[in-house]
Amino acid sequence: MPLFTRQDLKTMSLKLLRDGRMANAKVFCATFNGELWTVKDFGDRPWYVRNTIGRFLIRREVAFLQRLEGIDGVSPGAFRIDAFAMAVRFVPGETVHKTRRELVTPEFLEALEALLNRIHERHVVHLDCRGVGNVFYREDGKPALIDFQSALYTRFMPRFLRRALEDLDRSAVLKRWKRYHPNLMGEECLREFERIEKLRHLWVLQGYFGVEKDDAKEDAHSEK
Repeated sequence: MPLFTRQDLKTMSLKLLRDGRMANAKVFCATFNGELWTVKDFGDRPWYVRNTIGRFLIRREVAFLQRLEGIDGVSPGAFRIDAFAMAVRFVPGETVHKTRRELVTPEFLEALEALLNRIHERHVVHLDCRGVGNVFYREDGKPALIDFQSALYTRFMPRFLRRALEDLDRSAVLKRWKRYHPNLMGEECLREFERIEKLRHLWVLQGYFGVEKDDAKEDAHSEK
């Protein structure tokens, strides 16, 4: 049973975080009983969106978040409000591309890699953590990953495919090492980054699932 319902949303304090396009959910920060929640809602999208991709994406993202429950850095408490909306605990902090450069320390990047490793141990790949929106610098200085809409379950995949998809996730960390601390990468990590970049550019779903359109936007921000 959901913690709160769509009817409850009408009386709650809501802050719009992202309006999205027609085929994307609206995203809100909602306050319920003094606690903050992130709400994704396809409810006011056209019927053919909310009853197809809306239902599908809400159901699968909640399933992934519940599979990852208990990992520090993945928001807990995910549930479906109804067929078209979900909620998960809000992550206090800001996206890494908005964080002061000096705060993105080697220790932070090591923690981000460890977070991805824990996710991979549960046979999940995120596939959307290279760009500007989904890696968070939390208020406690630790990393968090949000938005598992593009995630995949890898347990029954061939080993070579599972490793390739995990590498796409790892490239998100190596990319930030190269951006913020290139002098600390070492030749082996640089070679690994170049190897994965070659693989990434062969990825057929350009702009989705591990090949972010927002890479250039974060690159530009990091040069400021």
